[in-house]
Amino acid sequence: MADFSWTFDAPTGTFKNHELSATIYKVAVEESVFVDHTKPLSEFGRKMGESITLKRVAAVSEPTSADLTEGIRIPEDVLSLSTKAITVGEIGRAVPYTSLAEDLSTLDLEGTIQGELKRQMTLVLDTKAAVAFRASLIKYAITGIASNNITTNGTFGAASTENMNVFHVEEIRDYMYDTLRVPPAANGDYIAIFRTLGLRGIKRDPDWEEWHKYTDPSAKYNSEVGRMEEVRFIETNHNNALRKVGTGSVLGEGVVFGADAVAMVEAASPELRAAMPQDFGREKAVAWYGILAFGLIWDTGNAGQARVVHVGSL
Repeated sequence: MADFSWTFDAPTGTFKNHELSATIYKVAVEESVFVDHTKPLSEFGRKMGESITLKRVAAVSEPTSADLTEGIRIPEDVLSLSTKAITVGEIGRAVPYTSLAEDLSTLDLEGTIQGELKRQMTLVLDTKAAVAFRASLIKYAITGIASNNITTNGTFGAASTENMNVFHVEEIRDYMYDTLRVPPAANGDYIAIFRTLGLRGIKRDPDWEEWHKYTDPSAKYNSEVGRMEEVRFIETNHNNALRKVGTGSVLGEGVVFGADAVAMVEAASPELRAAMPQDFGREKAVAWYGILAFGLIWDTGNAGQARVVHVGSL
């Protein structure tokens, strides 16, 4: 297998053997943000099996009345326990190269390959974390400027026909706080990660523009939604993590979540590894490799348990 893909430096003419340029021009990659918002489980590691079982305690329900009557025993409530298993698996990719290419190149070939593999690894991990967030059973479809469809079974109940706006930020925040009773993630805020298009829908809403005139005039200049309605917004352009969905791709997909949303389980942290040289040192390779998994901590749609709202479409 060839180490690299080569193209002609002109549409026609003789293909010549050139010295490589001293500068390498890199293709821009998407921004990854999801892994930073997962919860690493430090009690799991090497030589501890292929899965970890999370122990979860459901809230004891509030009684209609806690008043006691003399001579009658105190009523007893049941503490409900449940478990969730997360199974780890191997992930990784490699790039081979030859000692000849390394000897003839004016570039730091091994360093360049390592840099690209690190970037690839970051995107792969981001996608795997995003898939875990999107697995939430709470699905929020935007069916109009001021209407929605919410399901709790893991399947969208409608196609989204509009993009995000301030009304839907308010609706999602109130649904999470008042109906699902989701605890906030950090500093009393929920966290929202949206594809750029979804945040653009909010920033084009006159209600958002009017509000930010007085609270944060620099927000529009910085192209930031920032924090509103106790929700802190984060933008990503990573297509494999969040997509453009809905009728005519009108909606920038997103997730809104609170504390203890997604766990990261590692048996072996992702790292770069160099292969043992083959054919007397002529064949070389560098790879990244890890053993891990991401998973929802609460994979239910029940109030008091669900932690993530997935905003998307059929």
